[in-house]
Order: sequence, then structure tokens, then C-alpha cells
Amino acid sequence: MPRKKITKKNKGSGIAKIATFTASSISSAYSSYKKKQEQKKIDEIKLKKLAENNKVIQERKDLKVREDHLKKELEKLKLKEENIKLKEKDLKLKEEKVKIENDKLIKKDEELSLISKDLRLKEKELRSRDEEQNRKDIDLKVREEDQRIKEQRESKRKRREQKLKEIKEQEKIKLENQKLKEWEEKFDLEQKRKEEEERLREEKLIRRERERALRFQNNNKDELKEEISTRLKNFEIKQSREN
Repeated sequence: MPRKKITKKNKGSGIAKIATFTASSISSAYSSYKKKQEQKKIDEIKLKKLAENNKVIQERKDLKVREDHLKKELEKLKLKEENIKLKEKDLKLKEEKVKIENDKLIKKDEELSLISKDLRLKEKELRSRDEEQNRKDIDLKVREEDQRIKEQRESKRKRREQKLKEIKEQEKIKLENQKLKEWEEKFDLEQKRKEEEERLREEKLIRRERERALRFQNNNKDELKEEISTRLKNFEIKQSREN
């Protein structure tokens, strides 16, 4: 019966362990879900950053092409100006044509001025984007660092909880083992006492049986003598009657 009680106690402890493990699993799953959400946001920011960087790189390439084009146009203009200087006499004859060319050049200069102005605006916009991107990079690094510190703290907290849980479990097992040992020692003493009592009872029974057997043997001897004597007397009487 004491061993059955211990079995029931162990069963209850097992249920408690399962409940504790289930609560711990839910907490761990929720923590893992939060981490995945944070990581997903970080990945989205990184993808957005990559797309913006690619866009900036492409715009820079476009600007480079336009700058090369402008340089070529400027070189052409210089060549034209040199040709104009070499052909001043011809230009006098062709004033009207030169005027037209000059108008074209003026328009070109205006276009170049507009292009240059546009380039300056683009450069300013690019600088602004770079600054904005730098701010975003810093913000992302700060968030990643906060996430890393948060994960470290969470990991330390879980390790502490696990260590405390293991210590409590070890103390519980130690106490149960001690109780079991005490019960076994008590049970062994009780068994020895019962065995001794049983041995004493058996010895008493054996002595009683021996005494009763001796008494029975003595009584049988007396009864046998009486029976033989009675039979002899009866036989003698019978013989005398027959004679």
C-alpha cells in the first residue's frame, strides 16, 4: 500500500511537469513569433534600402551619361567657335547664317544652362537622399542593436529561469528520494519485526504440537493397555462359558 501512494504522487508530479512544460512552450512560441516579426520588419527595411540604393546608382549613371553628352556638346561648340574665328571673313558674308547659328548657340547655351541647373538640383536631391539614407541606416543599426540587446536579455532571463527550474527539480527529486529511502528503511524494519513475530509464533506452535503429541502418545498407551486387559478378560470369560 505505501508503494501505491508513491506511484500516485509521482503521477501528479508528472502532470505538473507537463503543465509547466506546456506554459513554457507557449511562452517560447510567442517570443519566437515576436522575434520573427521584428526580423521581418528589418528585412523589409533592408530591401527598401537596397531598392533605393539601386535607384540612386541608376540615376548617377544617367547623370554621368548626360554629363558626357554635355562635354561632347561643349567640345563641339568650341570647335565651332574656332571655325568661326578662322572664317571671320566668310562669316561676314554669311552674317545672316551666323546670326542664325548664334541664335542656335544661344538656345543651346540656354538649354545647357537649364541642364546645368537641373543637374545641380539633381545633385542636391541626391545629397538629400544620401543624407536621408544615412539617417535610415543609422536608425536601422540602432534598431538592430536594440533587438540584439533585447534578445541577449531574453536569453539570459531564460537561462536563469531554466537554471532555477533545474535546481528546484533536483531538490524535489532529492527530497522524494530521501522520503522513499526513509519509507523503505521503515518498511524493512517493519518486515523484520513481523518476520520475527511470525518466527516466534511458529516456534510456539511447534512446541505446542510437540507437547500435544507427547500427551497423545502417553494417553494412547494407557488406553491400549486397558483395551488389551479388557479383551483378555472377555476372552477368558467366553472360554469358561464354552467349557
